[in-house]
Amino acid sequence: MALPPFLASIVEWLRAGYPEGVPEQDYVPLFALLARRLSDEEVAQVADTLVEDGDLSINRIDIAVLISKITNNMPSPDDVDRVRRQLEAGGWDTTQYDL
Repeated sequence: MALPPFLASIVEWLRAGYPEGVPEQDYVPLFALLARRLSDEEVAQVADTLVEDGDLSINRIDIAVLISKITNNMPSPDDVDRVRRQLEAGGWDTTQYDL
């Protein structure tokens, strides 16, 4: 499935921030950061693309569970800061996205 240009740019941004793939402990804080700017459907589209391309070792059902966890139980500020620093190291301007 082809992503809209905005979502495709987010996928590329994530790949720059996580060139070796996203580690499991960063899934929830990463999706929480994305959920601040994207709808649940858009987060799922980005995650599906990362799964299909091997950047996440997770399946679509797990993604849905993680999204529901985000809405019910946000990750710790330390987790969010760790993910933010990782993305900034990959070149993301997180201030542009209010992350």
